[in-house]
Amino acid sequence: MRKLVYFVASTIDGFIAAPDGSYDFFGLAPDTARHLVTHWPQTFPSFTHEQLGIDSPQGRFDTVLMGRATYEPALKVGITSPYAHLRQYVFSRSLAPAQDSGVEIVSADPVAFVRDLKRQPGRDIWLCGGGQLAGQLFNEVDELIVKVNPVVVGSGTPLVDRGFDPTRFSLRDATAIGGDVVLLHYAAGQGEAQVGGTAG
Repeated sequence: MRKLVYFVASTIDGFIAAPDGSYDFFGLAPDTARHLVTHWPQTFPSFTHEQLGIDSPQGRFDTVLMGRATYEPALKVGITSPYAHLRQYVFSRSLAPAQDSGVEIVSADPVAFVRDLKRQPGRDIWLCGGGQLAGQLFNEVDELIVKVNPVVVGSGTPLVDRGFDPTRFSLRDATAIGGDVVLLHYAAGQGEAQVGGTAG
């Protein structure tokens, strides 16, 4: 069965965006970018591929899920299909139908929708954000991969926006990827950790 993977950048104190939804405070150091381009090219918007030297973004994903707040910044600058190399689903009950055939606006229950997606053939599914959508789908997340950035912000959009509900994950790998960023890879459920602790 396909996996739902929440792959996201976060601050040390667990926020993925500022209170206004912006995230430019993260920055992207050259060595961090090189690692992500090499290992996670599909997670860069399509319009950045030429600039970053991404010719054919291969990887584990063929689908991306976004909340309205994650999708709207692209819309505001005229980008209707930010991840054109993937199937794109945007969960919103207020957005009009998508202007681009490569994007589907979903007003249905996210949990039922994702459970159905997982049963369909294909590669894994990338949960891009944001916090509210992650909160609704958190029990469906199979892997949690967090790019922990060396910054504390104090408030903003949390990594997961939901009620108090402690949920344990198993650490599979912790990798320093440059720019003082650490990539933490967790799997759902408990079990013996298999930590690589690699750098570079």
